[in-house]
Amino acid sequence: MQVQATVWMLAVGLLVSPLVAAAQNQDVPRAQIQGQRPDLERPTTKDDPVPLLDFEEYFAGTWTFEWTVPDSPFGPGGTITGTETYPPGIDGRFFESRIEAEGPTGPFTVESTILYDPTGKYIARQETDSRGVTMLKGGAVRGDLGGYYTILFESAPFEYDGSTLRLRTTTMLLSPLNFRVRAQLSVDGGPFVSFGNPWWRKKVEGM
Repeated sequence: MQVQATVWMLAVGLLVSPLVAAAQNQDVPRAQIQGQRPDLERPTTKDDPVPLLDFEEYFAGTWTFEWTVPDSPFGPGGTITGTETYPPGIDGRFFESRIEAEGPTGPFTVESTILYDPTGKYIARQETDSRGVTMLKGGAVRGDLGGYYTILFESAPFEYDGSTLRLRTTTMLLSPLNFRVRAQLSVDGGPFVSFGNPWWRKKVEGM
């Protein structure tokens, strides 16, 4: 596990350094890290820059989700339901989230620390799961001129219940009120296989 710990420290170190420097730079206006659909008051062209994802504007708040998973080293297959809450972040780059969920083996929580580099279009997320899992994921943030985004995550290898696991997820931000995750799991160096395709839906007062 020493190799895994070293990978984690290198990944976090590489991401934290530019983020801290950017956060201390008072010359970076908020407008430069805003994303979603731009109001250009004209049709977009192929030469327009892709707007940057404003992570806080999109994610802040509470989301509900339902996730049907197959049998795996995590336990028997079944349906996981729960909520994920994102409080406001710091400087548009540093965030946290908390998942409270109920699955086939009972209730569990996941606490996450998120580091987002909007200009580098890179994100890292470390998750601490009450079931005994700590996982670091990193990946790219892709977008288009319509303000739609995809976040591609891949985890470092981690151990659980005697197995070495890796997780890949593709998070597709399909609208301001819902996004979908395509998950794939690799066990002991085997191929990545489907681990479900859950939806997250934002809780909005009055809806």
